[in-house]
Amino acid sequence: MCQLLENIKRSGFILLFAGVAVLLFTFIQAFQLLMGFEDILGSSDLVNFFGEALAPLISYAIRALYLGVMGWIGSILTRRGVQILTTTPRIIQSNGNDIRPEKTDETQPQTKRRKTSIKPLNKPQET
Repeated sequence: MCQLLENIKRSGFILLFAGVAVLLFTFIQAFQLLMGFEDILGSSDLVNFFGEALAPLISYAIRALYLGVMGWIGSILTRRGVQILTTTPRIIQSNGNDIRPEKTDETQPQTKRRKTSIKPLNKPQET
């Protein structure tokens, strides 16, 4: 039982550190992308301008999507790691070999639902 909980905690830490590593890598890549950003070009001929500017815009859009997906994956890994670590029940040992999990509080507070009744609006009477 205790070995199982240690494995669960270990997997939580692995997920947490993997998510943080992916997030750090993503932020470093984003910083390097912004540091290498070229100046905005200007031209009097609009067709020529779009022809020259379209290739770098597509390249930067692909990089931005890549960074967005990497950040999303890193945040999911980090969130799952923290969730595993916070929901793992604490093990207490008392009275010799008596091992039982400690009760944990729920993460979401319970709210009471109110009964509401919606009354139809009265239409004005036409005279």
